[in-house]
Amino acid sequence: MTVDGERLSELAHRNLLGVFAERDPQKRAAVIAEIYAEHVTFSDPDEVVVGRDALGAKAQRLLDQAPDFVFSAAGPVRTSGNLAMLAWRLGPEGQLPVAAGLDISIVEDDRITHLYTMLDPPVA
Repeated sequence: MTVDGERLSELAHRNLLGVFAERDPQKRAAVIAEIYAEHVTFSDPDEVVVGRDALGAKAQRLLDQAPDFVFSAAGPVRTSGNLAMLAWRLGPEGQLPVAAGLDISIVEDDRITHLYTMLDPPVA
């Protein structure tokens, strides 16, 4: 199934900036309801969560652990078929990132159904 590359790019950016970087829980919940499938699966090295509510809670936990940090895109979205990949950075605004990684989204019926986060190894 092929999804328009522009739509995949939009979903990848909204996932990063409208969900994982959004500190307002109501704004985040609205974006979650709009861009994710009801039973979305999110997987990172720590855990797998299923469903919009669980994904929202995961985003909140990550933001709570880094109250002064911001997420930013680290390059363009790369797409293929129904898959989007967006590299990101996390750290204090205007400073070197303390973490970086790659979000991989699988889109079906115009919503993200699976989201995988891969973390980059720490920089020495």
